[in-house]
Amino acid sequence: MRADRLVSLVLLLRQHGRMSAPALAEELEVSTRTVLRDIEALSAAGVPVYAERGRHGGFALLPGFRTELTGLNHDEALALLTAGSQRGERAFGLSSALASAMRKVVDALPESHRATVGDAAQRLLVEPESDLLSRRTVTEEIPAATMAELRRAVLTGHKLRIHYAATDQEPRRRTVDPIGLVTVRGRGYLLATRSGEDRTYRLSRIEAAEALAEPAERPGRVDLDRIWRDRTARFLADGHITVLVRVDPARREDLLDGSLTVRAEEPVDDGWLRLEVTYQDLRHAVWALWQLGMDAEALAPPSLREALRERAARVAERYGDSTKAGPRPVQERLPAFEVSGD
Repeated sequence: MRADRLVSLVLLLRQHGRMSAPALAEELEVSTRTVLRDIEALSAAGVPVYAERGRHGGFALLPGFRTELTGLNHDEALALLTAGSQRGERAFGLSSALASAMRKVVDALPESHRATVGDAAQRLLVEPESDLLSRRTVTEEIPAATMAELRRAVLTGHKLRIHYAATDQEPRRRTVDPIGLVTVRGRGYLLATRSGEDRTYRLSRIEAAEALAEPAERPGRVDLDRIWRDRTARFLADGHITVLVRVDPARREDLLDGSLTVRAEEPVDDGWLRLEVTYQDLRHAVWALWQLGMDAEALAPPSLREALRERAARVAERYGDSTKAGPRPVQERLPAFEVSGD
């Protein structure tokens, strides 16, 4: 770990020219004291790093210093591969590895390309924390030690012991055969089997994890995307409600944000869209479509149309006489999309 940090420190100085100890500490996610010790270690090893004092001072390398430091380690290569297909830089505890790997990639570029690549990177933004409506992306925080054990068990193919708190249950220990890790809209899941049965666990509900020495019982090759689709389909078929709805195209994204999944979509003659979407239950569907007001209409099932009609009638009655006022009902809350393991 320290060797990788020393390499990253040298690469940071090569790419930035001069950096203060606090700035280096922030980049490397260590304390300032650790940075100072690392600087001393580099100097002792013959790396020409020197200190510049003053308000704009810091540490720098002698001009022209270069050495081959760009070999990627396992986690860095994994971080690049994962980030290339998904938002892996924020998933599975690989953010530090990705930052280190990208520094090595930049350092391996010819001198003439570094400036243009750096400028290009500043002009591309992928998946910011909030959208144009100021809705922030919620990313679950998983303890680093727990995430490291989960990754280790999944990648090495060993059984995994987890301390898991299912919905409305006390935490219990389970030993599972891990298949893979999935992240969806900032939420992480462990796909596994337990006694031969499929299990899906929310990472945020795993309080502790330990990779065991015993090999896991699982196939050597896996199509994780297909497995996730199959499990999602089974989940959605279990007691959920499918709704046919027409919506103003300007509110399409709002409709999708409130639903679990979209099964079909087509334009209609009046310029609106007709979609087949899934909700957790009737209450969830009423809540979600009520938020869209006159910009959406539930076409089926009849039970949903009746529930919305009754709700609209109650609201109209409440506001029919402006001279009467009473306590307002507590706002209904959208149930969270949960997948519990057992």
